[in-house]
Amino acid sequence: MSDASGRGNDSVPLMLDAFAITAAARRAYGSDGRLSLPHTAHWPIFPFETDNLEVRHVEDPVVPEPPRRDEAVADCSTCQSDDDRYVWNDERWRVSMSEEPLSLPAVVLHSRAHLDFDQLTDQLGAEMGVLVVRIQRALAAIEGVARVHVYKWGDGGVHLHILLVARPLGMMQLRGMFLTTWLYALPPLAPQLWTEIRAHVGGALDADS
Repeated sequence: MSDASGRGNDSVPLMLDAFAITAAARRAYGSDGRLSLPHTAHWPIFPFETDNLEVRHVEDPVVPEPPRRDEAVADCSTCQSDDDRYVWNDERWRVSMSEEPLSLPAVVLHSRAHLDFDQLTDQLGAEMGVLVVRIQRALAAIEGVARVHVYKWGDGGVHLHILLVARPLGMMQLRGMFLTTWLYALPPLAPQLWTEIRAHVGGALDADS
């Protein structure tokens, strides 16, 4: 007899075992004692030349994991920052952009409350979705933007943050998963342009509110 997942009721508990994955990876090492380069390293959008590129050795899992940044509200840089550092805010959400120019338009959506992704209520989740669409719309309205990427990681800081980055029209090498790598590799935009982009994003969100 099987449950709704299709797994037998007498099967072992569903588990992702980091130690087993690590052991399997090490068994897959080649004659050079390393894994082969992933196929993504040969994609035309990969940002680096592959000559002499090597995959790092697979490290031992760390369990329990060390704490992330900003675990406590009193120590959280997001919670302690004033509203005037943000390009837009309301009673439950705040939107930031770096004060110093980056190479591409990049916007971060933060919950005002000290919450992680899995702590959002259904209402906050719905609001987050609407705001992500509105930020995407604001970035896409900038002349010369071809696409807007949306990212959620959370391995660094605890406080919820969603990153949106605009890809310039025609820069095909920046498509896909490596856009945030290019974000920190390319030179920054002109300060005046960056100031105008910040004002545009804030104004567009005000207009949508």
